[in-house]
Amino acid sequence: MQALFDRLGPGRDTSVTVAVTDMEWLESLSPWPTGGFGTERMRELLDRLGNPQRTFEAVHVVGTKGKSTAARRIARTIGGAAYTSPHVAGWHERLDTDEAGFERALARVRAPAEELGATQFEVLTAAAFADFAARSVTAAAIEAGLGGRLDATNVIDARVVLLTNVALEHTDVLGDTREQIAAEKLAVAGPDATVVLPDAEFAHLVAHPTIGGAREAAEAFLGHAVDLADASLPGRLEVRGDEVRDGAHTPAAVDWLLARLPGAERRDYVVVASILGDKDADAILERLARAGRLLVATRSSNERALPAGEVAERGRPWFDAVEAVEDPHTALRRARTLGPRVLVTGSLYLLADISREA
Repeated sequence: MQALFDRLGPGRDTSVTVAVTDMEWLESLSPWPTGGFGTERMRELLDRLGNPQRTFEAVHVVGTKGKSTAARRIARTIGGAAYTSPHVAGWHERLDTDEAGFERALARVRAPAEELGATQFEVLTAAAFADFAARSVTAAAIEAGLGGRLDATNVIDARVVLLTNVALEHTDVLGDTREQIAAEKLAVAGPDATVVLPDAEFAHLVAHPTIGGAREAAEAFLGHAVDLADASLPGRLEVRGDEVRDGAHTPAAVDWLLARLPGAERRDYVVVASILGDKDADAILERLARAGRLLVATRSSNERALPAGEVAERGRPWFDAVEAVEDPHTALRRARTLGPRVLVTGSLYLLADISREA
């Protein structure tokens, strides 16, 4: 930079404008709103984009665990696209497109999003809706980000809403009980929407409940019986030979994982875990110890992640041996030397950090 100033010479304008790429801009944005959650800014952004959310019909997927996979499978079944979060392999994963398609979608919304000071999640949601409209998508499965009532995705008038399950999460925003959290999530359902619930526990919260899962949601949308299409996403019970990667980040999610983890009863997995500071780390680690006796604690790149040392200390009551390795890549390599099988879990952000490692 000094060489550039020297060439300009004395008395010349030495200010340098550095262009910020769309991806750099996106990654600089906060995912959290500074003024509280709500849909007002999101509605204004979509209005400036011509309200692309009105060009397709949707299934709205809410819940604690399994939303992304359910959304992808529903989208494939109804012949549409899925909007999911967070991503593991790359930002494009969220918009059900490739990297070039994602960059086009982002460029489409940047100018009005910058003017309004949109959050990262609002930008991504608007980009998805605008991209679906540009691609002439007529049916979509939309995964809610946090909760439902105040989530940026709660700007669509979905004919069908699927609740996957409810566990205690984000209690500072969503409420202290499962009932309160369910009410926040199910608030996305309009008066005429068909709401598919995993069981009858929260049926009293909606007008038109039916019991089922992703297949029943697709059937309600299409109006006839279907076989649910297969679909997968990185980091969701992803089996790579003797290595399993899953983003279980709540005690209930770990219970779900353990019920499906190949050979979990042998307890011979080396567990690699990173946990965010707002999660119930003690309960998560107690459950993960049922899969293996060795823990390699690490820290994802997410700013809310606990230090590796703290995860290690909180895991010591449950594991026979514990190591703290701050760098996720080094932690994974270390775990592979300690046992025959490895389980990488605790946070999708951790899986995103190591996603390009074989």
